[in-house]
Amino acid sequence: MTQAESGDTVKVRYTGKLDDGSVFDASGNRDPLRVVIGDNRVIPAFEQAIIGMQPGESKTIKIPADEAFGPYRKELVRTVERSIFPADLEPKVGQRLNTTNVAGRSVAVTVTEISESDVTIDANHILAGEDLIFDIELIEII
Repeated sequence: MTQAESGDTVKVRYTGKLDDGSVFDASGNRDPLRVVIGDNRVIPAFEQAIIGMQPGESKTIKIPADEAFGPYRKELVRTVERSIFPADLEPKVGQRLNTTNVAGRSVAVTVTEISESDVTIDANHILAGEDLIFDIELIEII
């Protein structure tokens, strides 16, 4: 039977979990995830885990934080004046917003604290600092 190789386009089903067992993402009832191995559109360690798998095969892998979304960086947490937000935007804790960094690139941030005059935002990826566990099933090699 054929095994997945670098450069192959494959379809996989997956469930992503944290160490405590909570699920952060799953392909579930959606169409399987289409991946070109080596295209770096998903976490490289996830792609590498697919290499050598055969259609119908399943495996569980653990990707350390430094190979996933990196460590949690405190310097990416900032407190800004509430007045910089548009007047019609009422920030809420947990809300995800897009902003622009000093280089002009779009950055997703999460509102973590709100006071009368300030808003604390966190530009870390929501999974930064987390080891990730994936249950992967190779559906097909296209």
